[in-house]
Amino acid sequence: MARASAAQRDTANYRWWGAELFAFLFRRKGGKRLSVADVITYLFLILGTIVMFFPVVWLVMSSFKPITTLYQTPPTFFPYHPVTMQVPGYPEPLPLVDVRQEDGSVKRMARVGRIIGVEARVIDLDAPHKPPVHVRLENITPVQEIRFDLSNYTNAIDRFPFGVYLRNSVVITISATALTLLINSMAAYALSKYRFRGRNVIFLLILSALMIPLSVIMIPVFLVISRVGLAGSLLGVIIPPSATPTGVFLLRQYMLTIPDELIEAARIDGATEWRIYWQIVMPLAAPALAVLAIFSFMWRWNDFLWPLIVLGGRSDLATLQLGLQSFQGELNVQWDSLLAMTVLSMLPVVFVFGFLQRYITTGIASTGLKG
Repeated sequence: MARASAAQRDTANYRWWGAELFAFLFRRKGGKRLSVADVITYLFLILGTIVMFFPVVWLVMSSFKPITTLYQTPPTFFPYHPVTMQVPGYPEPLPLVDVRQEDGSVKRMARVGRIIGVEARVIDLDAPHKPPVHVRLENITPVQEIRFDLSNYTNAIDRFPFGVYLRNSVVITISATALTLLINSMAAYALSKYRFRGRNVIFLLILSALMIPLSVIMIPVFLVISRVGLAGSLLGVIIPPSATPTGVFLLRQYMLTIPDELIEAARIDGATEWRIYWQIVMPLAAPALAVLAIFSFMWRWNDFLWPLIVLGGRSDLATLQLGLQSFQGELNVQWDSLLAMTVLSMLPVVFVFGFLQRYITTGIASTGLKG
């Protein structure tokens, strides 16, 4: 009985949550009546959703397509796969095609070999022992079906040291993100809660670093890490980009909203500066830290140029972004494997964003309340 009542309570809570979500998504400005402003708002939101998510959906759908469908013109949205059939006398299954006859009728046949020029060779399924005949491409329609096949993923993982690249990306991203949160929060705490001469000048110098292009400082930073022996190692990728002007600005503006009286009360109670920073300021700055964590995670996970320069082509330390380059040759690009691995490399960012997205609005909206 207790389990039944608990299940009924969970079902009722789920229905209540679903009703609240439905009411939130379809709420109207004019109450129960649908106003012109509501129509314009919904059209604008629907259009924005399509513009933002359609490329991602197209990428995911294309990752299930075979290489022949990827080069098909005009392109198709759904993953169409050719329908094949095992024909006696041929070791491999042959793709089926509908061939338009001279009398206008359509006959299903099987294509043999590759398409050469404007013609293809087909055989009659009723008489597979007869030699193939040549048919022009405009008279041929491939027989296809929608199928979400995972062969692109399995083939790419078999030829691609996905586990090694994933491990390196996770180590670099998590370590760099944690170091970024620590260093930037310390600098932001000092610039927001300490009173000392030159504080505003230091803050302006940090902000001025935002106007310096990355390409200008990349060579000097690489020379520095080479002198200290960090070139060709993961530490050389993790440490240099840890302190970011964007993170210092974001956290400093948020920490300005924390009352100074709270910190003074902690000092009167005998709390050390480290304890105030770690047990009072950091928990209160959690929304801003979550926003910076999302930004830092995306920056480090998608970084390509800096690991390429620092690691110097070491495959055992390469990240997923560097590994994707192996599918791009000078004369050929393995689009089927490249798209599949791109989708897999995108999933961690989606999970992190979905887990921390509730803090984004609070964190960003609170960064400019006090100057």
